[in-house]
Amino acid sequence: MTARGYNPEFATRCFNQIKGFGEYGFPESHAASFAHLVYVSSWLKKHYPAAFTCALLNSQPMGFYAPAQLVRDAQDHRVDVRAVDVNYSDWDSTLEPVGALVGGGRGSTPTLPDALGTVGIDPPVFALRLGLRQITGFRADAAWPLMEGRDTPYRDLKSLQDRGGLTAAQIRRLAEADAMRSMFLDRRQALWDAKPLHDAPDLPLFRTSRDEGPERPFGLPAMPVCEQVVADYQTLRLSLKKHPMAFLRRSLTDQRFTAAAALTRLGNGQKLSMAGLVLIRQRPGTAKGVCFITLEDETGVASIIVWPKVMEAHRKIVMQSRLLVVHGYIQRDVDILHIIAERLEDRTDALFRLAPDGLRPVQAHADEANRPLTNPVNDPNSAAQQGHPRNQRIIPKSRDFH
Repeated sequence: MTARGYNPEFATRCFNQIKGFGEYGFPESHAASFAHLVYVSSWLKKHYPAAFTCALLNSQPMGFYAPAQLVRDAQDHRVDVRAVDVNYSDWDSTLEPVGALVGGGRGSTPTLPDALGTVGIDPPVFALRLGLRQITGFRADAAWPLMEGRDTPYRDLKSLQDRGGLTAAQIRRLAEADAMRSMFLDRRQALWDAKPLHDAPDLPLFRTSRDEGPERPFGLPAMPVCEQVVADYQTLRLSLKKHPMAFLRRSLTDQRFTAAAALTRLGNGQKLSMAGLVLIRQRPGTAKGVCFITLEDETGVASIIVWPKVMEAHRKIVMQSRLLVVHGYIQRDVDILHIIAERLEDRTDALFRLAPDGLRPVQAHADEANRPLTNPVNDPNSAAQQGHPRNQRIIPKSRDFH
């Protein structure tokens, strides 16, 4: 500044002000505003967990945690989370008074200020109803006519098509998401019943009654819960029925794998093996090559630390696994607990076994006997790998940060 002709005393005062702000000004203001956000968020999460989770779900995609983890945490805090349903769900997730039995159209659920009640008075109890936005591939412009036509509950697929203004493809999308339970249709039955639907009007030849008479109802066998859960993750990115790891627990117990909930009972340095879904991978630039992984099983979450040497030896496994097996030991200091990884395994193949039939492409080739369909998991050229995203995804990808 003095070289450019400024007064030395003025330049010194400016420099000292800049230096003083650099020492505490930004960090202090940043810490104060962040602390305020943390306090307000924590207060809402403690006193109104349903409203807090509802807002986060309606703001997706955002942050570290996917919808499945947000819903899981809400359930752990005794929030009644209700499934997506054509007669109850709006486009956004909403709050429903506990005990409410009938869904309505737009505006049928209380707004956030009404739901929160008055400060100082015990808050009313609300359940969280998942919104239609949770269904992969279902659009808002299809949800609005569905909600507008819901003056009375939908009773069958035909009323969804006529009164709800949905196309046959949109109805099948809702059926795939198991969103018709209030119509007494589970996923498999709804998909079966939706097959005859079409959007074009009937030709005159087919407007008369059919010679074979009315179509008889056809009951299908119940869909196994493990397949239901896989289908939930494929269409909704979460499941309220069960956690995928729960179906593998018996085998994991036989192999003496430790569940996440049991980690607190282990001492510092104790060896263990654990398996879980990969939620988050982090490898910040300031961590000198250390990778941090968050694993989840049906009992909770665990924090995994992968040192650079282990990372180099298992890089492909770390970066690609959906279901990760960790062999290592406990590192704990008071209430802080980590698993230090020594060896890693990719066991994503176990997820595909939860619903093997649901992952095969439809058998539609006339020469099927001559050209048998291969396993879509192993064959990148199969219809499942090239077709609908549901055939390519078992569990949603982790959220990775570098």
